[in-house]
Amino acid sequence: MFRWLFGIARNCSFVRSCQQGYIYQQKFSLVNVKLKWVKDRTLDAVVAGQRDLKAAGILISIIYSSSECCLPIYHLSRHRGQLGLPSDLKLSTFIRRYPNIFVESYFRDSGGSPVPCFSLSPEALALHCKEINILQQSQLELRDRMCKLLMLTSDRILPLQTIDQLKWDLGLPYDYQHSFILNHPERFSYVRLPDDRVGLKLLSWDDKLAISELQKNASLQQKAEDIKNGSLAFPISFTRGFGLKRKCMEWLKEWQKLPYTSPYINASHLDPRTDISEKRIVGVFHELLHLTLHKQTERKNVSNLRTPLALSQKFTKVFERHPGIFYISKKSDTQTVVLREAYNGQEPVQNHPHVQIREELASLLKKGLLDRSRGVYKKCKDINLADDLKKEVCITEVTNQLSSKDESVSMFSENDTDGPLPLQYPC
Repeated sequence: MFRWLFGIARNCSFVRSCQQGYIYQQKFSLVNVKLKWVKDRTLDAVVAGQRDLKAAGILISIIYSSSECCLPIYHLSRHRGQLGLPSDLKLSTFIRRYPNIFVESYFRDSGGSPVPCFSLSPEALALHCKEINILQQSQLELRDRMCKLLMLTSDRILPLQTIDQLKWDLGLPYDYQHSFILNHPERFSYVRLPDDRVGLKLLSWDDKLAISELQKNASLQQKAEDIKNGSLAFPISFTRGFGLKRKCMEWLKEWQKLPYTSPYINASHLDPRTDISEKRIVGVFHELLHLTLHKQTERKNVSNLRTPLALSQKFTKVFERHPGIFYISKKSDTQTVVLREAYNGQEPVQNHPHVQIREELASLLKKGLLDRSRGVYKKCKDINLADDLKKEVCITEVTNQLSSKDESVSMFSENDTDGPLPLQYPC
């Protein structure tokens, strides 16, 4: 049994660290240390706009993927669970906050009642097309990140439900099951799980990918002696004003010196009641957050990862025990785990091209909200829509080319049924 374990470790160049792991695991029991949570306004600001950005991005993808380029509100409401919006916020209210993104029109249902319908503005459509081009250009990079995600699991399998929860964070296309996964049949396959759910399986292991971000940067961030001993330390920083007691400082210093176990190797030999096992769990989430675009994810998104990642009970407690590595933001009525080292103030240390597209979308959202508050879009309420024209952008699935056609100007009313509504037809 031991020979088999060391054989795996040798292939990953971690014999020395695993040997130390056996020595340390019984020696260093889990120390009962509690570190206080301190508010970090800078990282809170990073998280603050993510909820609306995510909801708007998903809605844009849904509308774009429709054959009519325009969808009624009841159709969009079916996807509300994916958006992460507050339960007391009407979806139509959220959409109307951003009239420079979503163009509103109406059609009459069978009973003659006007039904709000939403399409994309030319600016939003052009930006989404730009995003699609970025996704096409970074297919291999995205494929490798998906491989690494599955390589973190014990069976190289994840349920699609779990992947869907991480879809936005990973930067996967909205329809990734068809537009992305099927393009890589040599790497991925769909399988039926014992509970009758559908899962995604990694077909081939890639040793070149089985190197964590901490190991990649070891030559720049680690001491030569620590690299030689396999006791890699995590980059740590604290919120300004964070007071660390001497006992905690001594524990953290010793904890950093413990052997580092790669998240890509079998760690079943580690006793879950020890600090060295906790360091391995920290390494797993350190790597997982590095696989995301914004180096952050909502805490609830990892709740279903305990079994696939072969983690112990209460594994997310490492976020509270290591506030110098992870920050838990409580903005937007949820808990979001942010990797501290990934940000220099509010700016990401590494800016992925996909993130740049999202930043452009965030700028559009801010502009639309500001213009709406100034009454820019209310001016069209008294216009005779029969005499005015607007440009509507539609896309064909084959060419993804932009074309425009003339239609009546949209109205942006505050409520779904505030008085008589002008009749317009969807795209």
